[in-house]
Amino acid sequence: MAYIKYKELTQYFNFYKELNLDLLPTYVTDYFEEGEVPYIAYGTTRDKFVLTDRKIILFDVRGITGKCKRIHFFPFISISSTALEFKPNQVAILLSMDSGYQLRLNFVKMLAEDKTKIRSIYMHLIHCISEKNDI
Repeated sequence: MAYIKYKELTQYFNFYKELNLDLLPTYVTDYFEEGEVPYIAYGTTRDKFVLTDRKIILFDVRGITGKCKRIHFFPFISISSTALEFKPNQVAILLSMDSGYQLRLNFVKMLAEDKTKIRSIYMHLIHCISEKNDI
């Protein structure tokens, strides 16, 4: 694990429920570009993860009251490497950005069919990254 001034460099998220794309809150859909298509969304009680055809969007709600929100955008072209990690009841997608920033998306409480779905999400992500980097 890399540290900068004793602060962990990698950001972790633990998503456990798939969200209905038709019922995403407005504060999420407001960040879609015109014509951008959401592929899948996952969430926790506070945080959200959305994979679109152009980028990854993460909504990181912080603080006790949840009034502090940090919204991360990861365009596919900025992703330099990826990995998929399987554990019992858990799958993780690990991303490294060109800037050196690392991101770990944990999907917890996963059954076998859920793991298969995460693998298909990962393959879609890899396909999109490959297409963007071929330009």
